[in-house]
Amino acid sequence: MGADLVFGSELSIVFPVSSRPLILATRQSPLALVQSEMVAAHLRVAMGVEVELRKFVTTGDQQTEWSLEQKGGKGLFTGELEEALINGEADLAVHSTKDLPGELPAGLMVAGYLPRADARDVLVLRTDVKNPKKIATGSPRRRGQLHMLFPEVEFCEIRGNVDTRLKKIAEQGLAEGTVLAAAGLSRLGIGRWPGLEFHVLDQGQMVPAVGQGAIAVETRLGDAAKFAPLLDAVTARGVGVERAFQAALGAGCNTAFAAHATGDTLYLFHEFVGLRTLPLDETDFAAPADTAERILKNLGLI
Repeated sequence: MGADLVFGSELSIVFPVSSRPLILATRQSPLALVQSEMVAAHLRVAMGVEVELRKFVTTGDQQTEWSLEQKGGKGLFTGELEEALINGEADLAVHSTKDLPGELPAGLMVAGYLPRADARDVLVLRTDVKNPKKIATGSPRRRGQLHMLFPEVEFCEIRGNVDTRLKKIAEQGLAEGTVLAAAGLSRLGIGRWPGLEFHVLDQGQMVPAVGQGAIAVETRLGDAAKFAPLLDAVTARGVGVERAFQAALGAGCNTAFAAHATGDTLYLFHEFVGLRTLPLDETDFAAPADTAERILKNLGLI
């Protein structure tokens, strides 16, 4: 069955007709389901196959009272999905790329990404607040950069789905504000909320998390080649550089670190050097690991 690629390629790929649907492993949160359905819809068109979602509850979903910083949040939202790939329960796993650890389990790889959405963060404040004194976020990355914007601010933990977090600020008075990803808000169709104002933070104000805004499609090594051409090369180019920095630093949820690569610029934040803006060229994108090692050594971070 012939299928034209959806994401900017003129190549046609012929896929064998299969009587078995593709199985996508996904978390059960509203955002995860929206993102997984986006992947499923794309593959139905690109491959001409049936696609089904198989829902899993991850450790991170179960342990709603845990501090992700203290428990090492990287991997808490991906482990059960990856186990489903390893044992053959699923063909693909769909993740928010920023949830992925720097190293994946043996035998698995990211085949690619959907086109990246807005990668920026959004500062959400109560409408009566201009200079917040208390912001709810468990992210060291966000806390470190918010301190540069609001030197006197204090922080508290917040967990839960996007709407739960918004309710905790608007209705329950947990804090005067929080920070959420613009991509997640957009995918959920949330552009406003009673009692709250949304302020988009540009990369020069707050560097996004590695892979923020990108939906990752993970699979087994032997299957990656048939899915990779169907996914977005531009997103893979930028995220590849960002994940190279993550891998070189061994950075997890307890590190105040961020990297975001655009067409010719790297935005980098680290708790030891602050926020930096650095140029990138084609050779940097061609050898992400070398690029990360060179820049991090120059900054004294490795």
